[in-house]
Amino acid sequence: MSHSPKRLDIARAALADWPVIRGWAAAEGWNPGLADGPSFFAQDPDGFFLGRIDGEPVSAVSVVNYGDAYAFLGCYLVRPDLRGLGHGIATWRAGLAHAGARTVGLDGVVAQQDNYRKSGFRFAYRTIRYEGTAHGRAPATGIVPVGTDLAPVLAYDSACCPADRPRFLESWLTTKGHTALARVVDGRVTGYGVRRPGHDLPRIGPLFADTADDARALFDALAPAGEPVGIDVPATNPDAVALVTSRGLTPGFETARMYTGAVRPFAQGRVFGITTLELG
Repeated sequence: MSHSPKRLDIARAALADWPVIRGWAAAEGWNPGLADGPSFFAQDPDGFFLGRIDGEPVSAVSVVNYGDAYAFLGCYLVRPDLRGLGHGIATWRAGLAHAGARTVGLDGVVAQQDNYRKSGFRFAYRTIRYEGTAHGRAPATGIVPVGTDLAPVLAYDSACCPADRPRFLESWLTTKGHTALARVVDGRVTGYGVRRPGHDLPRIGPLFADTADDARALFDALAPAGEPVGIDVPATNPDAVALVTSRGLTPGFETARMYTGAVRPFAQGRVFGITTLELG
């Protein structure tokens, strides 16, 4: 006697569901931040999806919308014991529908990149996770905490990203346990970065800076000598690669930044470390 497969029900996830998604991501070795959830949901509370069978979570994806032109896909996960049954692609399709006509970006693991191409994504550049115990130097001058006036940092971030993201940043920069620092030279912001606790070790992201000197100053303030840290570095920025290797970090896994279409121009040369693999 044959048994029909159990039905997969896909619905929007709530912030209360985030620990499940974070746990799956941690099991994959992605080292999610311990307090990422509220900031992620602050940007787009409707952009997270869970597939359930008999009420039990089995699959996830996020498609977070930024404005009318851009979205970012992440958290694409299926419980290991239920892979290969179509639950992942069904959840993927439900999530992508949330983006509508927007260009969608993602940071895809190597094993999935061919599948992403079949869904219309095209390669832009590689991102490499660097980790290790920092061989830091004394921080340079001009490093200050990001204060309550977030406007200068929000404006700086806008130039470094394919979309504005004030709701996300207002949470990311002020979350308890996050350290947000800016470099200010002659009264002008020349870069900023955030360090946050992770599942396995602290992570830096973003790290945006005008110059390699600005990036080094921020990195050394965010990753003092002798402390472990991880950062996701675009391989297209040789100054970023030189910085992290000079501080003793070594490469681990890589992903590919991919897009379904055109994105607005942004200052890619200022990107020394992306914010997160989940939200770009």
